[in-house]
Amino acid sequence: MSQRLDYNQIAPAGVKALGGGYVMQSGLSPTLVELVYLRISQINNCAYCLDTHTRDLLKKGVKIEKIALVQAWKEAGALFDERERAALAWAETVTRVADTGVPDEAYQDARAVFDERELVDLTIAIGLMNAYNRMAISFRNTPQAALGT
Repeated sequence: MSQRLDYNQIAPAGVKALGGGYVMQSGLSPTLVELVYLRISQINNCAYCLDTHTRDLLKKGVKIEKIALVQAWKEAGALFDERERAALAWAETVTRVADTGVPDEAYQDARAVFDERELVDLTIAIGLMNAYNRMAISFRNTPQAALGT
């Protein structure tokens, strides 16, 4: 599969407007954010983002066993802490909003772990990654692994 176009080069101001800097400066743990990004990318089947966020998690020192179990986090026991489990659950329901409607129970579960600001920031991160997944899939960004690097 070859890249259709390079949106970073064609519309740099648009990509800059999407940003990502805010999320990484929000106070949420960078590892938590990367785990959420990876889970969203799994749901959306975005090869480019799966590759990117796996590499980023490895650079942050996350063990491969944990990365491998992100998609089955509910069955992974204590491998994921309370905040990670809550963030992954929230990411799943928000990403699948057309199917879930983000039920009150999911909101209450997330609010039990995250304060208001953290939950807003987490939801911004989820929306951002869903947008980036759609860009990468639509324009066929090539995963670094497929380039042999």
